[in-house]
Amino acid sequence: MKFLPIILILIYPFSLFASVPNDRHIVVEGEAQITAAPDLAVLTFETESKNDSSLAAKKDVDKRINDFLNGLNRFGIDEKNVSASSIVTSPNYYYTEEDKKVLDGYIASRTIKVTLNQIKHLNELLNFALEVKVNEIQNIEFQSSRKEALKEEVFENAVENAKRKGRTMASAFDARLGKVYSINSANQNQRNRYGFNDNIERIEVTGSRIEAEEFEPGRYLQENIVFSASVDVVFDLEVK
Repeated sequence: MKFLPIILILIYPFSLFASVPNDRHIVVEGEAQITAAPDLAVLTFETESKNDSSLAAKKDVDKRINDFLNGLNRFGIDEKNVSASSIVTSPNYYYTEEDKKVLDGYIASRTIKVTLNQIKHLNELLNFALEVKVNEIQNIEFQSSRKEALKEEVFENAVENAKRKGRTMASAFDARLGKVYSINSANQNQRNRYGFNDNIERIEVTGSRIEAEEFEPGRYLQENIVFSASVDVVFDLEVK
């Protein structure tokens, strides 16, 4: 067992550089990052109703969802930007002190997801949802309509960064960057960043049976969306 650490140390470098050439070469990691302001939001709402019968609970939920859907056009939201799940109903029970199971009505619930392309109307949409008795604001996720274009741009920037690093390092040692020998890996990532806090990925607002009059309009500070990419490249190295 004492020889295990030594064996691992010998194996790791071999596997790490197994794809490099036998001639002179340079290994470079290119990195890039782009920060973009979100221009749309994806919101998830849930509506729940408890009633004496499953049918009554369903009707109550359907009415509130319909009231919500009927008002979405004022926010520039059409049907293609709305996803409403099928309804779920279930009996609700409680247990007495004698541990007896007692039926306590029925619960119906529906989840609806909405894409808001005019982000300036976010606060108005949240207020409207609560006014028509949509019980719960489950999630608010800020996104960019240029997502795919930004991912392509940041990857191209990472490639250029690798080339620039390679040329700089080669020149510092009186050499010249040669052709690409191999591209080992390329990684892309997207995260939302609030201010300088890199750990926040999204803003969540949750609540249960929130009445409209209890909701105070507030300011919603948009997160920045950070697109990043990295690529590992092996170049031939030409000595002058």
